[in-house]
Amino acid sequence: MFAKIRAVTSYLPPTIENNSDIVEKRFIKKIGVESRHVVTDETAGDLAVSAAEKLFDEYKLDRHATDFILLCTQHPDYQMPHTAAQIQSRLGLSKSVGSLDIGLGCSGYVYGLAVAKGLIESGLAKKILFLTSSVYTKYINVKDKSTRPLFGDGATATLIEAVDEDNPSLNAFVFGSDGSRYDKLIIPAGGSKNPSRDTPEVFAEDDAHNYRSNYEVFMDGMAITYFTLREIPKLVDDVLTAANLTRADLDYCIFHQANKFMMTYLRDKAGLNDVPFHNEITTTGNIVSGSVPLAIEQVAKTVDVKNLKRVMLAGFGVGLSWAGCIADLSGII
Repeated sequence: MFAKIRAVTSYLPPTIENNSDIVEKRFIKKIGVESRHVVTDETAGDLAVSAAEKLFDEYKLDRHATDFILLCTQHPDYQMPHTAAQIQSRLGLSKSVGSLDIGLGCSGYVYGLAVAKGLIESGLAKKILFLTSSVYTKYINVKDKSTRPLFGDGATATLIEAVDEDNPSLNAFVFGSDGSRYDKLIIPAGGSKNPSRDTPEVFAEDDAHNYRSNYEVFMDGMAITYFTLREIPKLVDDVLTAANLTRADLDYCIFHQANKFMMTYLRDKAGLNDVPFHNEITTTGNIVSGSVPLAIEQVAKTVDVKNLKRVMLAGFGVGLSWAGCIADLSGII
C-alpha cells in the first residue's frame, strides 16, 4: 500500500488587507501581491478546523474514516497542549485518532507529506488528514513595509490515504537544513530562549523606516533570496536524480510561493522555463506551509489532474529549511 494525495482544499479568512494601502505600486508589481487574507481574532486552530470541514463537505468524505491528524503550523493555539489534539475533538473524531503538530514553516508541506508517507506505508495509518495553518500577520507589525505586504493567513486540508497500486505516488524526497542562518527569518522573543515573562517588548525602526518589536517577525529579505537561489536549483537536480527523471519528464512544478520576482528568477536559474510552473499569489500572498497545497488546489482547477503524474513539489524558507519530492497528483478526486 502506498500513500497518495486524494483531496486538497483551502480556507482563507474573510478579512482582506490591500497592499495599495501600505506600499507603492512598483513594490506591489515586483512582489506580485495585491491583497491578502488576514485573521482578526481567529487562531491557527480555527483556520485549520474550517479547512478540514470544507474538505469533508467539498469532497463528501466520511470524517470518521480519518485515523491520524497532522497539523503543520508555527503558531499553535497554546504553548501546550499541541493544537492537533484539540482539532480531533473539535471535528468530532474518534479518540483512537492519532494527532501530531509539525513546527515547520515554508518547507512544512513537503516534510508533512514525508511523515504521512511513513505512517501509511509502515501500516500505522490508512487515512491521514494533513492540515496546514498560518497566522503570520498576527506577528508582523503593520508598519513593517518590508515584510507585511508579503504574507497572508490561511489554512489548507489534504486527504492522504493508502492505495493499492504498483508504484509509489510520493517519492524521491530530498531534505536540507542550514540552522546556522536561523536568525534570517525569526521572531526573537517569546520562546524558551527569550521567554515572555523575562523579556520586555522593545520596538525599533530600521534604516528603511520599518517598525517592529522583538516579538514580531524579522526577515532579512536579501539573505532569504540568496539562500533560495543558492540551494533550490541544487534541490531540483537532487530530486530529479533521486527520481531518475529529467526536466522534460516533469508534468508540472509547484513550489513554495514566496513572491513573484523570486519565483521568476528561481525558475530561470533552476532551468525550468520549459516546464509548467505555478507562480501566482496575487490575492493570497505567502501563506507559508499552506502555499504548496493552495497552489495544488489552484492548478487542479485549471489542469486535468490525470495529466499530473510527475509533479515536483518544493518548499523552502524559515529554519533555514528546504525539501522537495515528486508527487503523482492524478488521484485527486
